[in-house]
Amino acid sequence: MYLNVHSSYSLRYGTIDLDVLIEEARKLGISEIVLTDINNSSASMDFILKARVAGIRALVGIEFRKEDRLLYIGIARNRKGMKELNDFLTYHQLCDLVLPERAPVFEQAYVIYPFKAVSFMLAEHEYVGVRPQDINQLFRLDMALIQRKLVALYSVTFQDKKHYRLHQYLRAIDQNTLLTKVNEIAICQETESLRPLEELQRLYSGYEYLLDNAHQLLANCSTDDYHFGRLNKQTFTDSKANDAILLEKLTLAGMHDRYGSGNMQAKQKIEAELAVVKQMDFCAYFLITWDVINYSRSRGFYHVGRGSGANSTVAYCLGITDVDPIALDLYFERFLNSKRSSPPDFDIDYSWHQREEIQAYLLKRYGIAYTGLLGTISTFKGRSVIREIGKVLGLPKSEIDSFTDPTQDAVNQDNPTFRKIMAVYELMDGMPNQRSIHAGGVLVSEEPITFYTALDLPPKAMPTVQWDMYAAEAIGLDKFDILSQRGIGHIKEAVELIRQNKGKSVDIHAVKSFLIDEQINRRLGASDSIGCFYIESPAMRQLLQKLQCRDYLTLVAASSIIRPGVASSGMMRNYIYYFHHPDEVIYLHPVMKEQLKETYGVMVYQEDVIKVCYHYAGLDLADADVLRRAMSGKYRSRDAFQKLIDKFFLSAKTIGRDEATTEEVWRQISSFAGYSFSKAHSASFAIESYQSLYLKTYFPQEFMVAVLNNYGGFYARWLYVHELKKTGATVHLPCVNNSEEKVTINGRDVYLGLIGIQGLNEDFIKLIPCERVTNGPFQDLTDFIRRTDIGLEQLAILIKVGALRFTGRTKKELLWDSHLYMGGSVKPKRDKELFAIVNKQYTMPVLPDERLEDAYQELDLLGYPLTLTMFDMLKTSYRGDVMAKDLLTHVDQTVKMVGLYVCEKTVRMKNQKKMWFGTFLDVHGNFFDTTHFPGRTPIYPFRGHGCYLLLGKVVEDFGVPSIEVEKFAKLPIQDNPILG
Repeated sequence: MYLNVHSSYSLRYGTIDLDVLIEEARKLGISEIVLTDINNSSASMDFILKARVAGIRALVGIEFRKEDRLLYIGIARNRKGMKELNDFLTYHQLCDLVLPERAPVFEQAYVIYPFKAVSFMLAEHEYVGVRPQDINQLFRLDMALIQRKLVALYSVTFQDKKHYRLHQYLRAIDQNTLLTKVNEIAICQETESLRPLEELQRLYSGYEYLLDNAHQLLANCSTDDYHFGRLNKQTFTDSKANDAILLEKLTLAGMHDRYGSGNMQAKQKIEAELAVVKQMDFCAYFLITWDVINYSRSRGFYHVGRGSGANSTVAYCLGITDVDPIALDLYFERFLNSKRSSPPDFDIDYSWHQREEIQAYLLKRYGIAYTGLLGTISTFKGRSVIREIGKVLGLPKSEIDSFTDPTQDAVNQDNPTFRKIMAVYELMDGMPNQRSIHAGGVLVSEEPITFYTALDLPPKAMPTVQWDMYAAEAIGLDKFDILSQRGIGHIKEAVELIRQNKGKSVDIHAVKSFLIDEQINRRLGASDSIGCFYIESPAMRQLLQKLQCRDYLTLVAASSIIRPGVASSGMMRNYIYYFHHPDEVIYLHPVMKEQLKETYGVMVYQEDVIKVCYHYAGLDLADADVLRRAMSGKYRSRDAFQKLIDKFFLSAKTIGRDEATTEEVWRQISSFAGYSFSKAHSASFAIESYQSLYLKTYFPQEFMVAVLNNYGGFYARWLYVHELKKTGATVHLPCVNNSEEKVTINGRDVYLGLIGIQGLNEDFIKLIPCERVTNGPFQDLTDFIRRTDIGLEQLAILIKVGALRFTGRTKKELLWDSHLYMGGSVKPKRDKELFAIVNKQYTMPVLPDERLEDAYQELDLLGYPLTLTMFDMLKTSYRGDVMAKDLLTHVDQTVKMVGLYVCEKTVRMKNQKKMWFGTFLDVHGNFFDTTHFPGRTPIYPFRGHGCYLLLGKVVEDFGVPSIEVEKFAKLPIQDNPILG
């Protein structure tokens, strides 16, 4: 009878969580519900799954609205009917069309129009819904003609009075208006909560036929034909048997290239893995991933296969990953095993500007009807929710700011407005807010994907499903992760620039030679890694120095222990200490020493948990991985988890392990497991880091240009320009006769790109290089103006940044000339000239440029000065008593330094106070790091980009110095001459 139920997935409208909806229905004895969320089917599959468990008959549909006005409700008779509804909504979403006033003819779905909205003859599948408040208007109608077409339409939107108030807040947030100004049509009726069937019968007393008609309509509907479980495309070839044959053939061919044909260890491991892949019916999944890699290589794209998929030797042989699982003793069971409940997935990274082509290839290769990008549901969360509530209440910004500051909660407790906001916040926190797009997931379905979801068209202009990865996983759709990162863009473009600039071809996949290269490893140990993927941040550079990291395996460990959970738990410090003092490691048991010797007894990796469970306790590898996942918070059943723990202890006892030792082993496992990181993932990161290091070591100029053109990494742009200058390159300001859109390199000469000039219109960024290629270099200012049709404002930007210095005239002279040429107009004259007219020459006073003025203009237009440094611009000539390279000779001493601010990190301590970590350059361009404790420096110590005077104590940690700052102040720079 409940034909029109909204869950919280009716975004910013419904308030009922699916679990709450089902539980409330069960309590009230409601046996069937039609979930009809507004303009989406995000929750429909999840609803079917959950309702089946609860013994409730789940029916599904969609409520179609135009803005806030209900048009009609579609109710699916079966899964084909739901596909019709999804297809209808999808068509209008993808084509950005307004929904029509009348629904189309659905063969397997009913349509219900709101009462009084019908002015046409109803088709067989169409009905009119009568709400309780509409009943008193039925006496005017001739029932004989329409009675069978009328159904009881009782809508459900919220669960109780306080959630009705929440609904009002959601509508105000959605409409971006005050709570008191929300349009009445946008708000549901105060009666729209679940009620017992007896109460529904009372509301329709005297008009029981409305309930009977509704009951009859629902009797013709069912979702029993929805069967979930392996919904991905089932075959890559024409059959599963041929898939298995092809996968084995490709893997063995890859084994020959990776290991040689006679490597029996590799052959045995591959055979064991293939047996599991075939048993679990994942051949097509592997082959589709291989096909993606094959296509991308044909396009010259570079990829990184990472994540748990790097545990697979089959994946390594297929070229999906470049991590050797045998060399690293990686367990395939971490990726795929017969007891794993969740599907495996490969994380494939591409350059940020190539990923969309790969996603588009999948859509084209397998058909748009069967393929979609994975969606995601963002929720209301954190203090930003308080800000939204405060805005709809009309509160001033200052008051909202005080409410969003957690340190003011105690002060605000007596404020009734604050208490009201927090009451709404508690209800709203975690609710679905809006649909978005997953970072890179793609779904390839065996059946048309609209059997399960309607599709959106977000900014990427590719069809996107309306639910997230958890819903996909629940019904049996395994995603393909096609991700992107800028580090790959650095590598790809650097290889291209090396070929163009040096005429050399680089095999960036020759990783094995990189790992044993002494020059690369020396650079790694010195943490000279700016621009290099994953190892350029201050924390990572410090860790590399503390470890004196000079080999691949140590870098793999560093890539894991740098993660926040490991560092904050103290495990990182333990690892560093034992790295330098391996003889002091105390192992609980010989098995622990055998399995954890590489990491000095510290369970750095998730694979370490599997190793200990397998080798010490005697669990099989599948159970060991299930236990590892459970301890990482990825196991839902508490009872099943406890059974695994019991099995761990029983198995250890069975093979004769001492009970007290087992207790301590378990304690260490359970404390480490939640923090540990996949070794395969770390190994993949380390491979890419080595590739970046190789390019930085042997082709530093091309590499840094590539970093700049892919928008850097951890740091601000100026630092990468600084790093480029350190390589010996001559870095030139943008020039209209030499610069392209991006940064370019020719020999050792590097020209900054036009795209980096702040305020320059995108049209001119593209036009200037194109015009120069078409009609030759610009001859002078007049020629440039005539050929580009540039206005005075944009021209002034180019002149001030020095981009017209090829004319030989100063900036002031060029600005004077441009004003004379424009004749006071902001745009050039558009009159066509039959002959080039020579401009009159005027005698002007000498107007020299000043370097300090140039630096100010560069700071304004590039974001950093190039002709001078920030140190050059200081009013003081003082550069500090101590330089970064000498800090270790001043440990425990108080020193005074001058540093150029690079970056900062804020850390909130347990007492809610903040401390900061800073990174600076000294005048010689060398890094040093600082720690700022609360109380010693201002509440917020940093004042933006510039040079600072620091007074502090030098401390040392594992051979790496830093400054504990006692006093701290930003130094003033010289006045801008143009303002003086």
